[in-house]
Amino acid sequence: MSASLRVPAAPPPLDSPGAATALLEAYRPGTDRFLATPRHTLLGSGTRALVPHASRPLAPRVQEVLDAARRAGDPAPVVVGSVPFAPDGVACLAVPETVRWATALRADPLIALHGPAVGHGDEWRIREVPSAEEYAEAVAAAVGRMRAGEFDKVVLARTLELTSARDLDLPAMLSRLARRDPDGYTFAVPSGPGRTLVGASPELLVHRRGTRLVANPLAGSAQRSGDLAEDVRRAAALLDSPKDLHEHAVVVDAIREALAPFCVRLDVPERPTLVRTAAMWHLSTTLTGELRDPSSTALDLASALHPTPAVCGTPTDVARQVIADSEPFDRGAYTGMVGWQNADGDGDWVVTIRCAEAEGRTLRLFAGAGVVAESSPAAETAETGAKFRTFLSAVGVAL
Repeated sequence: MSASLRVPAAPPPLDSPGAATALLEAYRPGTDRFLATPRHTLLGSGTRALVPHASRPLAPRVQEVLDAARRAGDPAPVVVGSVPFAPDGVACLAVPETVRWATALRADPLIALHGPAVGHGDEWRIREVPSAEEYAEAVAAAVGRMRAGEFDKVVLARTLELTSARDLDLPAMLSRLARRDPDGYTFAVPSGPGRTLVGASPELLVHRRGTRLVANPLAGSAQRSGDLAEDVRRAAALLDSPKDLHEHAVVVDAIREALAPFCVRLDVPERPTLVRTAAMWHLSTTLTGELRDPSSTALDLASALHPTPAVCGTPTDVARQVIADSEPFDRGAYTGMVGWQNADGDGDWVVTIRCAEAEGRTLRLFAGAGVVAESSPAAETAETGAKFRTFLSAVGVAL
């Protein structure tokens, strides 16, 4: 193991330089759950309790497990983990034995230091599911149906399956992802027996603290450029793109409609702004609100929002069916949500994108694009390719 990944003998104070990166470097697959947000960094170790699978709604089941942990003597229990895209899928949520917190990675000056180097001798076998050509055909078919008035939007995804000749170094991948985009939401959590979900999402589904909530949908994207002038041109064009502005408005309207019943006040900006990651520009709108009922938890809100048109489409039921008919794979945790919640109902839930699922020596990467009637199959295929680069850079694969 490289020196950059050694755990300090004595962890620094939670708000001191190095505290957040110490948690990042302390992460170990299988036993740990790591989540970094623009507000704080969390590392949960061990498993005190699992949230059981059942047909009942997820939010009350999570609250029951948290309340039981508190009654058993845990003064500040936290549930951490992932929720799948499919409504009948199995969530992978747990109360860790121990939870360590620190400031945000972006506030830790040590995050600017170089992380573990990408191994130059690594060999990967790569398989597209579906192929880029098949994906473009699915986009074209969806565009034809939308132009015929069958539905308004669908988000279609594709995958890359990367198989390594050696064991995967997930801590190193996580560290590179976090250092590449420290302003985002970086995570590594178990997603099933022998599987780990790891990624760096730019998109907050919902944050709840007390009676205050924040949602930050992203929809409408453009690939970034290494040339500064071209990068600025692409950002400006995105802000003025009728196709992307329409796609974004559909998502924001759905978020507003879903959150309004929970709120006495909900503020929605009239126009989107831009956020950037290392690979992409995104149209972004930040909604803020005040809860009507203080007992509404972060997961209550997230469940009301999930899935948004940004990861599924609209109408939701039709879009789900188009996805099932078009995608030759199970999304699993991709386009679900990953996050945490405490017994008071506070928490953060993030849209599970820019991610991969690791199992054995195989990584399955996911990327999707919002398809509307004005979409171009070639452009949407290129967009998914650009989104793959977030994770490919963390494993040293160039396509």
